[in-house]
Formats: sequence, C-alpha cells, structure tokens
Amino acid sequence: MHRRRSVVTVSSAAAVLLAAPLLTGCGGDTYPGSAAVVDGDAISLTQLQDRVVATRDAQREAQNGEQLISQTGRLPRTTLDGMIRHRIVERALADADASVSRREVQEQRDAYEQQTGGPKAFEDALLEQQGVAPSAAEDWVWLNVAVQKVADAWGVDPKTPKGNKTLNTRFAELSGEMDIVVNPRYGTWDTERSTLAPADMPWLKDVGAQQEIQQQG
Repeated sequence: MHRRRSVVTVSSAAAVLLAAPLLTGCGGDTYPGSAAVVDGDAISLTQLQDRVVATRDAQREAQNGEQLISQTGRLPRTTLDGMIRHRIVERALADADASVSRREVQEQRDAYEQQTGGPKAFEDALLEQQGVAPSAAEDWVWLNVAVQKVADAWGVDPKTPKGNKTLNTRFAELSGEMDIVVNPRYGTWDTERSTLAPADMPWLKDVGAQQEIQQQG
C-alpha cells in the first residue's frame, strides 16, 4: 500500500565520521574534541558521532537501507549543520523572549503524524527524506516549532516566498553576530546563507506537502 511521505529535503553526503583534529577558536582558544563551538558552547565530536551513528543504524535496518546510506554520504556535515542551526534558533527564541513547551512539541508531532500516516510513517519519512533518526525526531519537531515562533515574533510568514526570504536573511544576520567556529574537517559556517551544508536548506520544513524529494549535492 502506498503511504504518503512527508517532504523534507535530504542532503547527499559522507558516510563515516572519522577522528578530527583539535578545533581552534577565536583569540587562540582551543576546543579539544569539538566539531563546532557556538558562542562558547561546544558541540563535541562524540555528540555529532552519536547522531550520525543513530541515523546509520536506523538506515541499515530500513528495507531500502543501502539506498538511504548512498543518498546521505555527507551525513556528518549535514547533521552538524542541523545542530548549529538548533543553537542559532535557541538564541533567536531567547532574544524574542519566547519559549517552546513540551506540550507544543507533542501537539506539533501529533499533527505531523496525522499528515504522514502515523508515528512510524512520520519517523520513516524523517529518516528517508531528511536523514534524521527516530531518536532525534523530537529535536527536529522542536526546531520547526521554534522557527515558527521566531517568525511570528519577527512578523514574518515563512510560508510565502517573501517571508521565507526574510526569515533566511534574519537568521543569516543573527548567525553573523554569533561566534561560530567549525572544525575544518566539516567546513566553515557560511554567514551569508546561514548554512554549513553544501546547499541551501530551509529553516522551516513542511511535512504535509506533496513534493518530490530534492537531492542536494
């Protein structure tokens, strides 16, 4: 039976997370074992590796596991991109004097599950289309709720072309104000596009739309 999938953009990308060199921050500071440091808050290599391993394990258990793995070769980089974005949104949320409750996250997850055909269908869609393991689904939902709250605080409608462009610009400006240092193994933070990944990734993702999955290079 064909099951409607949510639409999330998957980025093609690097399969194995290797040991990385020490990360040197601004002012000569060093951050041993870090994949990135955002305003002094380190994202450790272990945290990143745990996310990547969880996704890879889930992909291997999927019926089309080999295909999923081949489609997400740069998974460490896109995963780190998401972890950095999480911290940028946290900063924006705090600046807007707003917060996201557990109830709001659960309500939004319930809505996504209804749109995609149930809890498993939702988790399958995140894994297949976004490279997000079931264990990270709550963080993914939180991010979408938080981005919408920030957009509301900024008076922006991210579901319109103009609003989406404004949202991207505002987040890019905010990330430029933050001290974001990335381990060279994973690239550098692009403040103009507000992304680490090799292609533009939307801040707010519509899991109810019917679109083709876009493969980012």
